[in-house]
Amino acid sequence: MPETPINATCPWSGKPTTPDSVTLWQGWPVGFCNPGCRDKFAAAQAHFTAALPQPRRLRPAAPPAALAAALAEAALVVIDAQGEYGPAGALPLEGLDSALAALARLLEAARAAGAPVLHVAHRGAPGGLFDRAAPGGAFLPVASPAPGEAVVEKTLPDAFAGTPLAEALAATGRRAVLLAGFMTHNCIAATAHAALSRGLAVSIAADATATRALPGAAGAPAISAAALQAATLAGLADRVALVAPVEEILADVREAGATAAEAVA
Repeated sequence: MPETPINATCPWSGKPTTPDSVTLWQGWPVGFCNPGCRDKFAAAQAHFTAALPQPRRLRPAAPPAALAAALAEAALVVIDAQGEYGPAGALPLEGLDSALAALARLLEAARAAGAPVLHVAHRGAPGGLFDRAAPGGAFLPVASPAPGEAVVEKTLPDAFAGTPLAEALAATGRRAVLLAGFMTHNCIAATAHAALSRGLAVSIAADATATRALPGAAGAPAISAAALQAATLAGLADRVALVAPVEEILADVREAGATAAEAVA
């Protein structure tokens, strides 16, 4: 959680906020004058959250076998893991470090399993954002392609638009994609929709993605990175993709492997 709250004074008392009295509100860090005020606010939030109606998805929850297939039967497509999203880039993302750690685990598992890995890089104009010859356009070290892994450059959020990604996927023989990378609300979402429209099964490694806070639209207030991340993934899980964290995907892969080994024995 970010340590600096968005407010300088406690909404209950009007006193200055203290470092030990910070919590989250709609993804933003908010401060209070003491832990008691913070806990009072948290209790109120929990009360109203529990009273919310429980919506339903168009797509039912996936069984464990589907999660195992997310890696075992798919090509891993890593989107825009580039320097522009790092701390020194023009578009630093909230939660990038944890997302990269999850992505590193996913890449290791995919390579160990012999799954095809494809890398997509956004190609910006020379001297601008995502200039492929500059640090902002270079792959982040943890996500650098291994020898033999395909690299596809794009100029639009949809990684299929005007690129050879479809052909590269066809060459793998896989009819499913597991997406990871950045940004969740932009290129991950656009590519997921495009993949579904092309008849591909789509999965998303939720915690191996990240995004940033955005200004509100049509008069709405700004939306935090955490709220935007949650809303985007929820929207994709409704119909477009199977969405699960990396450890859940890998756990089901390991379980499926153990079951297969027992059957052979």
